[in-house]
Amino acid sequence: MMAKVLVYGSRDFGIVLKRFAVQCGHEFIGFADDWHVGADVLGTFDQVSRDWPAGSCEVVLAVGYKHLLARRKMLIELQDRGYTISSLIHPAAFVSPDCRLNAGVTIMAGAVCDSNAVVGAGCVVWPGAVVNHDVNVGSNSFISPNATLCGYVNLGESCFVGAGATVVDHVNVPPNTFIKAGSVYLDR
Repeated sequence: MMAKVLVYGSRDFGIVLKRFAVQCGHEFIGFADDWHVGADVLGTFDQVSRDWPAGSCEVVLAVGYKHLLARRKMLIELQDRGYTISSLIHPAAFVSPDCRLNAGVTIMAGAVCDSNAVVGAGCVVWPGAVVNHDVNVGSNSFISPNATLCGYVNLGESCFVGAGATVVDHVNVPPNTFIKAGSVYLDR
């Protein structure tokens, strides 16, 4: 279903999500950005919300992984204000029918969200990433391109899994963990 979307954050990640939202069939309204000005930036969120109140559009959250605490705070603030956080799911992603995706997830082309997996609110699963069967991904986490979460992983809230990293099966990853690109995360 096509929605009018406002992208919160106008830098690199915002530009990517603007294109992605359009590819998913949504109408891009513009950017809201509390720190930057530029092309298509309509103003700060407080300014933009006067013209686009809750219910008139959905919001795509484009605060990146380097600012996970600020991202989490904004996710909560938007929900408290009554905004729908738009979920973007690329048609070339595989999402198992029994996978549960929470509000505001971004699942990119070639990503896999397998059987009985749960992807928390505001998570981003980049191209080629695999969230295997029976995995629980805590809210506000980023799974980078070609990263793999093997079966029965429990990834805490606000985690970052770098490109090409592997989290082995049956591992609990604490909240706020940063897993470097190309690494293997084992039970500790």
